[in-house]
Amino acid sequence: MDRRVTPHSGRVALEALRGRVEAEAFVAGEAGAVAVPLVDLCASPGGARDRQVVLGEPLVVVERRGGHAFVQMGKDGYCGWLEAGAVGPALAATHWVAARGTHLYPEARVQAREMAALPFGARVVVLEEDGRWARVAGGFLPAMHLRRLGDWCDDPVAVAEGFLGVPYLWGGNSAAGIDCSGLVQAALLACGRDCPGDSDMQARMGAPVAAGDLRRGDLMFWKGHVAMVVDGARLIHANGHSMDVCHEGIEAAIARIAAQGGGPVTALRRV
Repeated sequence: MDRRVTPHSGRVALEALRGRVEAEAFVAGEAGAVAVPLVDLCASPGGARDRQVVLGEPLVVVERRGGHAFVQMGKDGYCGWLEAGAVGPALAATHWVAARGTHLYPEARVQAREMAALPFGARVVVLEEDGRWARVAGGFLPAMHLRRLGDWCDDPVAVAEGFLGVPYLWGGNSAAGIDCSGLVQAALLACGRDCPGDSDMQARMGAPVAAGDLRRGDLMFWKGHVAMVVDGARLIHANGHSMDVCHEGIEAAIARIAAQGGGPVTALRRV
């Protein structure tokens, strides 16, 4: 099984895996949510970052150990370890942050000193809204930066272009730093479409498409890399060459990646 999407910590597994894996204990799991703006989801407690998750995203806790929690994320099934303090109770979120980023303020006043930065995609419970400000637990957010859950965007490419210039970060999932699969996932989730977290998983989405029939929003894959088609000549991707999110000519990208040893395009998919 792929450990990235298998809710088995090495010691404890979810009950659904009984009979399929060996574990010291099987549990029903504890529903929760990410309780901090942004946190690394790691392959081991305090270990290497696999991905990042953001405030309000639902999860299931499989095991708690030594100041860390092994969880499975609700958005894509990805599993890994979070710092225990980053896990909070389940949240009946009402809205999501649809701006590239926003700030939490202690009062509904532009001049107030911000208390926290919330990333794109963060989920919150709006308690009250007056048109300009939305009151949430602990403070106020600019209402124009929020959308109701279910009020999705309609163009993944336009969402991805909102990240232009964001620095490349392996495993990153925010405007503080993002990688190729993180960009694609953010763009598709914002449009209400399911999307896994890594490019090899994303290469199994949708249906194959011919090179001569590429459309806006189609995905192009290389070994370990994914980009999104903007139009007949350009793509957008977070990449380790320019170290940011940028537009690049499709033919130029194909030639450059091949020349740098990244190989040919391995798949074209329409989602």
